[in-house]
Parts: sequence; C-alpha cells; structure tokens
Amino acid sequence: MDGEPQIDGLQRVILNERGRLLRFLAARGAGVEAEDVLQDLWQRVAAQPGHPIADPVAYLFRAAENLMRDRRRSDVSRERRQQDWHDSGETAEEAPLGERVLIARERLREAESLLAELGPRVDRVFRRYRLEGESQAVIARELGVSLSSVEKDLQKAYRALAALKAKFDAE
Repeated sequence: MDGEPQIDGLQRVILNERGRLLRFLAARGAGVEAEDVLQDLWQRVAAQPGHPIADPVAYLFRAAENLMRDRRRSDVSRERRQQDWHDSGETAEEAPLGERVLIARERLREAESLLAELGPRVDRVFRRYRLEGESQAVIARELGVSLSSVEKDLQKAYRALAALKAKFDAE
C-alpha cells in the first residue's frame, strides 16, 4: 500500500457523493461527459492543498457547477473561433498550391504512422477522443481499461505529436 496515493477528505466526499454529483452534472447539460467533468473535479481537488472546508458537499457541488460553466464558456469560445475561421475562409484565388497540398498530405501520413507506432490502443484512444469526440469514460468502458489508462494513452499521443510538430516547424 506504500505506492498507492492517499485519498483525502474531499476526494472521499466525491466518492461518497459520486451518484449525486453525476446526476447534478447531467442535469446541467454534461450528458455523457459527466464522468469526464467529475474526473476533472477529482483532479482539481487532488491538486489543491488540504484545508478545512465547513460544508464539503456544498463546496463540491459549487466546484462542479463552476467546471460546467468553464466548459460552456470554452465551448462557446471554440465555436466562435471556428465560425470566425470558417467566415474568413479562402477564396478560389487563395486556395493552397499543389505543393502545399502534397506537403500537408505527407505530414498527415507521418502523423498517422507515428500514432500507429505508439500501438493500436493509443491510436484508437486518440482517434476516438480527438477525431470522433467520444468521452474518455466511454472509451475506457469500450476498451475495458481504466480512465487513467485512457488519459495516459492520450498524453503519450499528445507528446509524440507535439514532438512531430516541433520537427515540422523546424523544417
């Protein structure tokens, strides 16, 4: 048991109130992502220094509400950026030249090859989460692995792709 992390008071309250927190998040629009939001809450609580809280249940529900608000703001901001990008779309005269298309295709092949080298599970987790928009909890259930394993697979893919992007930027 020496290697296992200790669960502090707020984390224990999350475990005890898990069902209520999930229903609370689902009622506020989290839907299938309620598990992901709850995982975010767990990580935030784990990262905070332990200090006494008068009403831990109310504190956690307030923190969950704030996480949902942050996610909504992030979603709105992302949609606005995508719409702005789409609205500023290129005209026929500005279309990429053949050389740029070929370079982009080659880089895509390199990224796909890199993901394949990381293993089939990492490749599948990355594609399901980033390209298909599936929640981490659903992916974990489908693959029969823990949520932590899915997170680690995503981190592995992100690190490898960031290194590949740095290589492309250097070229």
